[in-house]
Amino acid sequence: MKTDPDVIVIGAGGGGPVIAKELGERGINVLVVEAGPWYGNKKWPEPNQNRGKAKMSSDPGDLDGSLYRNQFTRLENDMNDLVTGKFRWGSADRRRTPWYRNVPDRSFLYQSAGIGGSTVHYYANSLRAFPQAIDDEWPINYDDLIPYYEKVENTLPVEFAPTTSKEALFYYGAEKAGFPLNQTLDVTSSGYRPQPNAILPPNEHLMDPDVSLEELSHMEGCTLSGHCGQGCPYGPSLEKMAKRSTNVSYVPLAMKTGNVTFRPNTFVMKILTEDSASGKPRATGVQIRDTWTGEMEELSAGIVVMAAGCIETPRLWLNSELPHNDWVGRGMTTHYMDMVTGTFDAQTLMEILGSPSVNPFVGHTSGARLDYPGLGMIENLGESPGLSAQQAFGFSQYGYNILRGPGSDKWDQRGRLTGSELEEAMNGYKRSLTLLIVTDDEVQYQNRVELDPNIKDEHGPVPFVRYTPSEKSKKRRDQLAKVATTMLRGAGASQVHRSDLPPNYYIHIQSTMRMGFVVDSSCEAYQVQGLYIADNSVDYNALGGPNPTLTTQALATRTAELLADKYF
Repeated sequence: MKTDPDVIVIGAGGGGPVIAKELGERGINVLVVEAGPWYGNKKWPEPNQNRGKAKMSSDPGDLDGSLYRNQFTRLENDMNDLVTGKFRWGSADRRRTPWYRNVPDRSFLYQSAGIGGSTVHYYANSLRAFPQAIDDEWPINYDDLIPYYEKVENTLPVEFAPTTSKEALFYYGAEKAGFPLNQTLDVTSSGYRPQPNAILPPNEHLMDPDVSLEELSHMEGCTLSGHCGQGCPYGPSLEKMAKRSTNVSYVPLAMKTGNVTFRPNTFVMKILTEDSASGKPRATGVQIRDTWTGEMEELSAGIVVMAAGCIETPRLWLNSELPHNDWVGRGMTTHYMDMVTGTFDAQTLMEILGSPSVNPFVGHTSGARLDYPGLGMIENLGESPGLSAQQAFGFSQYGYNILRGPGSDKWDQRGRLTGSELEEAMNGYKRSLTLLIVTDDEVQYQNRVELDPNIKDEHGPVPFVRYTPSEKSKKRRDQLAKVATTMLRGAGASQVHRSDLPPNYYIHIQSTMRMGFVVDSSCEAYQVQGLYIADNSVDYNALGGPNPTLTTQALATRTAELLADKYF
């Protein structure tokens, strides 16, 4: 293998491993640098305790499914604690604090550093954008994306989610509210459908009493155990784990090309450039910092791809002092979210499901959806009890329900629950259905990621994240909250609670390096030759509401093709 890569990719999350695999298959030598640790690699058997003996790995034989299963436990706090958990935004060394981002109070910014990035904790929902959000809006057409959507859907692969009790109840409520079944991936009208998820179909032995749960966890296929958000440690080998986060799908495929190397624990400090014959700077490499030792180093490559996410990619541009562009970090969208939870009587559930419980933690974390072009979407949510208590009842812009009482005739409770109210809500957890509202968000110039003028960490000025929803986004969210409530009431919910989440609930950040403003339609920067972007930041808008991962992966596949044609 060549020592000097042809291409350096910054970030091994949702987009980086995709473009690395595509370039590697074309014979192009790629180095992917990732700031966080690597779980499931034999070269780092204790990734949070010591830095290991190796700096990088390119041999698929280094990947170890048993090690991965031991590291990705089924314990909520072990995986999801934002300070000490496996899924945190920070270095592998847990003696160090998480990396700081300056965001307003009552905020929640859920990202994970490491090989696989935030796909290790995402729900694997793999949705195409609404066509109306692309056509006559983006610099490219929706039809241009379809072949790339199809390639990613086949590679992961993407399957329709199975129906468990919470999906059955969701579909029942959608029908009672008058919505039809939507039977297309290219959604142009309102309707409900199973989620297209990057999760393997259920194990065929799931209901076989002769096969133990331990044996099932070592077999191929989803076990419906409800750990999508905690990493999913179920499968016979690392590359056959049921949930297809990029660390178990695109990373092994990239390594198998023989042309791709991954280097964890490596934070990129600066994009290096030199003057080119065209008169604008050309990317020549990166300056990096080892997150364990603090050692600095420079790496050279003919092409650099930024795939560090919607906050770190503009931060890196600004900290690198690349040419000024009014839209770097600007126009951020974030899918203004809310949650509505219905609790049902056992008798009502018996009549609908033939069971007195919904058991929301069984099955895919989110296996059903209602698409509503023009407003956004609604999907079911079956998080574990601790996360449900925090997300659905403990995080709100409304205040304490007990102090303000019902907010309208639609909701019995609204806002934060404490004491006996929270105890009663959690007593009904197994009989509840939570609907997540994902609002199509308007692009506004003032919503942004910029450098904090006063605070630096070891990697330079930290990001300052500012977001205020537009009046149109607020109205869309309220409309969706009413639709979700109608679904729950129609299904027979005896009590309905609205979370009224704060705007700074960052799950689906997009559009901070927009196509047509910062990058061209091939995702190459207008102002820096040979510098590409392959993450959610290039999205022109919020896609109409569908979560952005599949579109990012389709764009990364397309970018690899165009990049290779131009430079190799």
